[in-house]
Amino acid sequence: MDLAELFSRGVDGFTVRVKQIAPDQWTSPTPCADWDVRTLVNHIVGEQVWMAPLFHGATVAEVGDRFDGDLLGDDPVAAAVRAADEARATVDQPGALRRTVNLSFGETPAEEYVRQLLADHLVHAWDLSVAIGVDRLLDPGAVHACAEWFADREEMYRAGGAIGPRLVADDPAAAEQDRLIAAFGRDPGA
Repeated sequence: MDLAELFSRGVDGFTVRVKQIAPDQWTSPTPCADWDVRTLVNHIVGEQVWMAPLFHGATVAEVGDRFDGDLLGDDPVAAAVRAADEARATVDQPGALRRTVNLSFGETPAEEYVRQLLADHLVHAWDLSVAIGVDRLLDPGAVHACAEWFADREEMYRAGGAIGPRLVADDPAAAEQDRLIAAFGRDPGA
């Protein structure tokens, strides 16, 4: 399966869960320390709206603070759906994955950036599932691709403070999703 399709499936998995958030759950805690449901969704929407400018050659400095603060407004579900649609459309553009994007840490192949975003969508879809009490099962194909990509990056992410310590041992008998969630510093049994 190609990366654009995997990304789309990751985005869809997150968006399906956003549509399941009950009105009284937006302030519910998530597995992310200090983040409630609304903050978590705003984070992913923020990543999604950054994509188009970056894919079109803008630098982080040029985008500036345009996407700071609350991006969800009075209708957070609609805002999340719009941002998801825009993110998928950005990746689906002809040649998009062959581009280079300018991130805060420098020029990065678009394919690598999309893999990072896929990982964030998957892990935060799991976080959102835990927070709102819905099915935690993630797309197995996307999980597999993400796990393969992340295996060589886990320690770098941890050393950089992007993820917390692995909360459970890497049990080869555990389901691949559980191993991935654990690698990102979450307890899959939570």
